[in-house]
Amino acid sequence: MLKLLQDEMKKAMKAKDKVRLSTIRLLISAVKNEAIAKKHELGEEEIITVIQREIKQRRNAMEDFKKGERADLVQQAEAEIAVLEEFLPKQLTDAEIETLARQIAAEVGATTLKDLGKVMGKLMPQVKGKADGSRVQTVVKKILGENA
Repeated sequence: MLKLLQDEMKKAMKAKDKVRLSTIRLLISAVKNEAIAKKHELGEEEIITVIQREIKQRRNAMEDFKKGERADLVQQAEAEIAVLEEFLPKQLTDAEIETLARQIAAEVGATTLKDLGKVMGKLMPQVKGKADGSRVQTVVKKILGENA
């Protein structure tokens, strides 16, 4: 995965795509810093976790930019998120998440919002890297809220 990122960085350099280049450089840096912190080379799942963290940071920053009415920074964050999302596995749709969530809710006997933790605990490892945690939680709350 790191090799892919480095290859993409070279392509962005040749294409003179400044946003893509700077975003990939920041991502490679974040991956290397994480590897140093963990004292081992990162596997693909760990790199995906780093990418998700970077996307989450930009989404949070985007909210602040919107509050500050900084449309230019919002656009930049959106462009960076689009570049980062290219390196994630295919994302699950809400319908796919809902199907998985209903299966797990039936397995653990979850019927109310109090059972949210049980469902999320079993569901998140299955969707890791394929869906944002807040999206998954929203879908699970909707399902458990229907039964209440």
